[in-house]
Amino acid sequence: MKFSQLVQQLGFSPEVTSLPIAPALDPDLLGVAAVEAAAKGQLSFIESERYSEQLQSTAASGLILPESEKLQELATAHQIAWVATPHPRLHFAQAIALFYQPFRPPATIHPTAVIDPTASLGENVAIGAYVTIGAGVKIGAGCCIHPQVVIYSEAEIGDRTVLHAHCVIHERSRIGPDCVIHSGAVIGAEGFGFVPTPKGWFKMEQSGCTVLEAGVEVGCNSAIDRPAVGETRIRQGTKIDNLVQIGHGCQIGENCAISSQTGLAGRVQLGAGVVLAGQVGIADGVKLGTRAIATAKTGIMNDIQAGAVVSGYPEMPHLLWLRVFSLSRRLPELYKTLRQLQPKE
Repeated sequence: MKFSQLVQQLGFSPEVTSLPIAPALDPDLLGVAAVEAAAKGQLSFIESERYSEQLQSTAASGLILPESEKLQELATAHQIAWVATPHPRLHFAQAIALFYQPFRPPATIHPTAVIDPTASLGENVAIGAYVTIGAGVKIGAGCCIHPQVVIYSEAEIGDRTVLHAHCVIHERSRIGPDCVIHSGAVIGAEGFGFVPTPKGWFKMEQSGCTVLEAGVEVGCNSAIDRPAVGETRIRQGTKIDNLVQIGHGCQIGENCAISSQTGLAGRVQLGAGVVLAGQVGIADGVKLGTRAIATAKTGIMNDIQAGAVVSGYPEMPHLLWLRVFSLSRRLPELYKTLRQLQPKE
């Protein structure tokens, strides 16, 4: 693909590229790479002027740059084709899709798949080896189900959804269109429901269901539990990383991002656009408002207002946590000073 073709497919106008300045800079692009590892024939991107040294040392033939005259001049001086955009990372992500498409098996049913006769399959469905599909399951058109996936009875899978190898979809779960469930993830398993009695724990049956709306992605080995009654719901566009636990009855808003090793206890509610960094823990029934952010390893015990940024355990405003953390590193010195100030007996 020529650089000019890539610019056109990404929807850029010619005046934001190197082509009017240096028409000879229209190289053939064979793939994409990180800027520090890129070779001739590859496309990369630079996010800000902070990385100008990488631009000067890269062997990339094409770059997606921010709107920086300095970087544009450097790229032209180094004979590198470029296109400028306010969102270089986004457009690089779009460029990757022009060179790479994930593996997808043909729309056939492998002879080793076990499919209950009451299951309903849409058009152009791909079903891999040793897949098990239970009674009353509904599979939408264009779905791709990789080997050894298990789908329990009465589950529903929306159009074009991809289920990767070894994921499990439990009974009555409803997964919307254009979702991706990665390997080892478990959707709709029993919530952790036990009632204490004098004789031990009484198991509360989990009769509810789990619902994933359109465009939800769930990472490897994550678990989203169903509740005793009602539903656990993940609203459209939310992205969940690997090794995430979402407890029974949680309500997750649209377009949230939940990073690896995060755990949500039962009945947690997240507003739209909430971001949880790695290893965040949220206590039972806590609510986070729209676009709230929790930094890595935050332990959240109380409700969080919309737009707030919190850190630490228990959670506190992020700026306060930075001060507390800074002081904690000086505790030995402060303790020594305090001892010196104490009156001697």
